[in-house]
Amino acid sequence: MTEPAKLHRYEGAHAAVTWDATRCIHAAECVRRVPAAFDPAARPWIRPDEADAAALADAVNHCPSGALSMRFADGTSAMTVPAGNTCHVVRNGPNYFRGNLVLRQGEVTVEDTRIALCRCGGSQNKPFCDASHRKIGFQEPGALPAEKQAAPDADLSAPATIKPRPHGPIQCDGPLALHGHDGRIAYSDQTFLCRCGGSQNKPYCDGTHRKIGFVS
Repeated sequence: MTEPAKLHRYEGAHAAVTWDATRCIHAAECVRRVPAAFDPAARPWIRPDEADAAALADAVNHCPSGALSMRFADGTSAMTVPAGNTCHVVRNGPNYFRGNLVLRQGEVTVEDTRIALCRCGGSQNKPFCDASHRKIGFQEPGALPAEKQAAPDADLSAPATIKPRPHGPIQCDGPLALHGHDGRIAYSDQTFLCRCGGSQNKPYCDGTHRKIGFVS
């Protein structure tokens, strides 16, 4: 079950950064890009005034989980929408979605540009990744089938809807480019991705969630 958002807001003279602790997987992209503004050893650990607004926005937009968001001092959003919808299958890790995304969980609909979703089956904050893949030693190369697929005629910037099905896979409807860790790319208007960790056809679902009694 998804945990309620734990939002923390850090105000600066030029920008305000919001951090959702429930979605943070400690990928540390922000720390690597702007260590002066994002320092886990400091309190507060986010200090917007330690970097210029452009560098800060770049770091926030590279957060893979969507835990970070930012607004400039005039109230405008610093978040950029990627040119096309993508899902990067991370080796031994989650699915990183980018683009014009609509996440639907039951009656709740959330629009976002970056989402990290669990595919190991072990997250305690499903459907989001919580880095449990590291704790359980999830091993999966993130490769795609060898068959080459042609790019679709559909506009990849059109909205893509992501729907975690109850006790089942992630259903993706809308234009999406699926990137394997091996460099292969598959395009689709609808695909079903494993999130129980048990499929023998990863990253795709093969119905194993039923056999193993996956609950989410």
